[in-house]
Amino acid sequence: MLERTSTDYERAILIGVINREQNEEKVTEYLDELEFLTYTAGGEVVKRFVQRMDVPNPKTLIGSGKIKEVQEYVLDNDIGSVIFDDELTPAQQNNIEKTLKCKIIDRTSLILDIFAQRAQTSYARTQVELAQYEYLLPRLTGLWTHLERQRGGIGMRGPGETEIETDRRIVRDRISLLKKKLLKIDRQMETQRGNRGALVRVALVGYTNVGKSTLMNVISKSEVFAENKLFATLDTTVRKVVIGNLPFLLSDTVGFIRKLPTQLVESFKSTLDEVREADLLLHIVDISHAQFEEQIDSVNNILGEIDCADKKTIMVFNKIDRYEHETIDDDDLTTEKTKKHFTIEEWKNTWMQRVGKDAIFISALNKENLDEFRKRVYNEVREIHVTRFPYNNFLYPEHLDQY
Repeated sequence: MLERTSTDYERAILIGVINREQNEEKVTEYLDELEFLTYTAGGEVVKRFVQRMDVPNPKTLIGSGKIKEVQEYVLDNDIGSVIFDDELTPAQQNNIEKTLKCKIIDRTSLILDIFAQRAQTSYARTQVELAQYEYLLPRLTGLWTHLERQRGGIGMRGPGETEIETDRRIVRDRISLLKKKLLKIDRQMETQRGNRGALVRVALVGYTNVGKSTLMNVISKSEVFAENKLFATLDTTVRKVVIGNLPFLLSDTVGFIRKLPTQLVESFKSTLDEVREADLLLHIVDISHAQFEEQIDSVNNILGEIDCADKKTIMVFNKIDRYEHETIDDDDLTTEKTKKHFTIEEWKNTWMQRVGKDAIFISALNKENLDEFRKRVYNEVREIHVTRFPYNNFLYPEHLDQY
């Protein structure tokens, strides 16, 4: 990670819950990702709190004893934000803020904040703003606690309610306006896609921070923004790429993430039209990540949500240069071999050999195995191309290495 001075970040603590759906190992993994999200948003995590509970507290999510422990730590350590890994209800957020007297953020609002920072184009900013307003609408009541409406009285409850209803109406009107604006932009983008002709379309999809933009730069010889942070790319970038005289369009899309806020999935569905209209998907996976299999499942779930689960897909396992496996000493008879001990060669003999025709293993950063990658993409694109343009089939040999 990048080094920053003390003025560059906001001190934060993370809170996770162990329950029937997520064990301790999974919660640790989620909090690792939440810490990376916090870093991406400009914060520094100074402590984590985890509580085991089967049923969440409807008032504060975590128990009263844990809340008191967090409260003491916040007061003693100048904490600016308390970030929950699980989404909080408006009532829970309001109750926790009253107790801790500091900024309370959940995973959804943190991701929305990062998206707001990263949005560069008018289209992306509009999508993010829509998601933020839809998240804000049910939480407006909590923003008016300073009027102490619950006490009633002259000059309190009446004006307070009026202000809240006014704000709700303003937010609803803004949501309606943004949706109309997105529809207009969608029509413009649909026209742009139509003007690209009948070229084969290939889309890069995958979890956030798996190296899609780096691969895009290498393959298309362009300068798409890439950074070791989550959601470095929000805007879809489309480039014309030529491999062995065969042209096609390659698009780089927004990365996915577990527990992706519903508001963002809805707002960014129009951006994901590039994925829906693609002829071929390149599913990029960071094989060096300890939970890359779960990341694959998360991406597949979102692809299912946008009706792209059945598209022709090539699995591309990236960052092989960073992959490290645990080892077991020959004289160690107590340690059982698990997936953590698999070499890449051993991984290739698992379910990976059944993904598509064959999975590809590369390092986009170090440009390892890119010739094999290009050949595979070329052959798949050619197969689609010759069905679309059978009259110029003779221009493109069956295999790239025939050139």
